[in-house]
Amino acid sequence: MSRFYDKIDQSFSEFIDRRKMFLVATAPLNGRVNVSPKGMDTFRIVSHNRVAYLDVTGSGNETAAHVSENGRITFMFMSFGKQPMILRLYGVATIVQPGEENWDEFYALFPKLPGVRQIFVADISSLQTSCGFGIPEYELKKERSTLNQWARAQGEGMVDYWADHNLESIDGLPTKLKIEGREGLETDA
Repeated sequence: MSRFYDKIDQSFSEFIDRRKMFLVATAPLNGRVNVSPKGMDTFRIVSHNRVAYLDVTGSGNETAAHVSENGRITFMFMSFGKQPMILRLYGVATIVQPGEENWDEFYALFPKLPGVRQIFVADISSLQTSCGFGIPEYELKKERSTLNQWARAQGEGMVDYWADHNLESIDGLPTKLKIEGREGLETDA
């Protein structure tokens, strides 16, 4: 049975901290819904109603296009252990990019990873739990290093990759990713 809550309390915070992956869902006003799996220790609880996640380079940049258009975002965390549960956080997000106000404050919360594009900061209006009885039990085998290796190998070419693959959504919406003056930051990690 599902229940709604209005803030991230200590028990939800601990549940989130134990998850090694989460899902981010966004949608444009018109177009495809996007659900992206995330990991790599990139999610932080900032307060009872604010969270942030560090966004690293991927094949697309759908979340940025959708958030730029309407701000709506949902995060989902699942237990793959013996105690099942699903936790969804519903909110409105903004994007913080390198060089912008608050970048240093939020970037300091995360590990330094190669391929960093932006940080999504979301004000959470409600949380929902559900049973998770249909979710199978899994054990984490290991973290993948493939994305970090790929991002490091891009070096200064990361900006060209962004220009070719990350400036527009699959539905043609602008992602508003700022790439001017970004050389060097992505390969420092």
